[in-house]
Amino acid sequence: MKDRQNIHGSWASRWVFIMAATGSAVGLGNIWKFPYIAGENGGGAFVLVYLVCILAVGVPIMMAEVLVGRRGRQSPINSMREVAMEADHSPKWALVGWIGALAGFLIFSFYSVVAGWVLAYVAAMANGDFLEIGSEQAGQVFNQLLSDPQTLLIWHSVFVVLVMAVLMGGVNKGLERATKIMMPALFVLLLLLLGYSMSSGSFGEGLDFLFHFDPSELSWNAVLVALGHSFFTLSLGMGSIMAYGSYMPKSASIGSTVLTIAALDTVVALVAGMAIFPIVFANSLDPAAGPGLMFITLPVAFGHMPGGQVFGFLFFVLVGLAAWTSAISLMEPGVAWMVERFGLKRAPVCIMLGIVVWLLGIGALSSFNFGSDIALFGLNIFDFLDFITANIFLPLGGLFVALFAGWILNQRITQNELAIAVPSVYKAWSVMIRYVAPLAVAAIFIFNLIDKLG
Repeated sequence: MKDRQNIHGSWASRWVFIMAATGSAVGLGNIWKFPYIAGENGGGAFVLVYLVCILAVGVPIMMAEVLVGRRGRQSPINSMREVAMEADHSPKWALVGWIGALAGFLIFSFYSVVAGWVLAYVAAMANGDFLEIGSEQAGQVFNQLLSDPQTLLIWHSVFVVLVMAVLMGGVNKGLERATKIMMPALFVLLLLLLGYSMSSGSFGEGLDFLFHFDPSELSWNAVLVALGHSFFTLSLGMGSIMAYGSYMPKSASIGSTVLTIAALDTVVALVAGMAIFPIVFANSLDPAAGPGLMFITLPVAFGHMPGGQVFGFLFFVLVGLAAWTSAISLMEPGVAWMVERFGLKRAPVCIMLGIVVWLLGIGALSSFNFGSDIALFGLNIFDFLDFITANIFLPLGGLFVALFAGWILNQRITQNELAIAVPSVYKAWSVMIRYVAPLAVAAIFIFNLIDKLG
């Protein structure tokens, strides 16, 4: 089949795609969630299970998303439709693209609120607001931020503008240029923080928390946590990787590229843990603080350490960069579809979508103050958006992509795109995408719903 041309452009090289997709995958969860759940669920034993889940579930589905995106050379919605029709199946498979694009849009609406907290903390760290304060005072600072809708609105607005400004530039002048600047900066900041952490005096204790090998702590629940995180950490099920895959050079190997992205994503998460936990232990603070680790525990730690103000500032810049690169990918599927569907320029599309998602974000941020009494199915707006995306849209999107690649696409299409030279490797991918990945994602879907609704 003659390779379709993408009207949006293409990545300059395979490595640009790797950096862009890694930027999509590396988000807030990598910085605090993965290190924390690893330490609490068996350390090295959990990491080992997580890596198996990445290889058995995350990588096969990511390969499928890139495959469909590159084959269709359009937004996820139109790529799903075109590739399904090429395989002599219903164009209604475009609904899977709609699930992903809508999920990304809804996630961005509340993700920008959390990213706004990060930006507020960048400013607070630069101002020295956390010098010599205790946990109770740090908690008060965070609660005051949440209860102040005007401040939240300012930072939420700043973040939306930052993301839309990059998207306006298109694939090469926007996404690619930003990736080439932000991803190296993210890695440099991470290494600087790791070096700082190594001088804290508690580096060994932090490593022990993260990597102690204790299989007795590995419960079935821990395995499900590893399975769930292996799926969500790679930005699967929301169309982002499919959209980025549509800009991928035809000559690039999908398999080796996806494995590189998964490896980089995992390395970032582990290095983040190696940078964070020694600082926490050096100040005798609680490593199991969950979300509070980032906004209460760590600011206290930085506030009591030599050079803490500078490195605390750099830490929140790092987290802000991770949020920025992830958020760009959340909105790209919707932007690409509107450009294709209505023949509009990217700038007006970005402005229109930016205004809508900004308004939805106001609803999300109101959940912590003036709109706290508004409930949807017993949840505030922020929690409702989080619930339906994480527990319904993303698992369904990932499940349908796996079924589509494994059962709907014929072997001619998948072999042509994957170009795997070793028959046994292609066979292994086929087994994973047909049986292992769908069953695993279905398990995530069912157990998450039971856990949330039970």
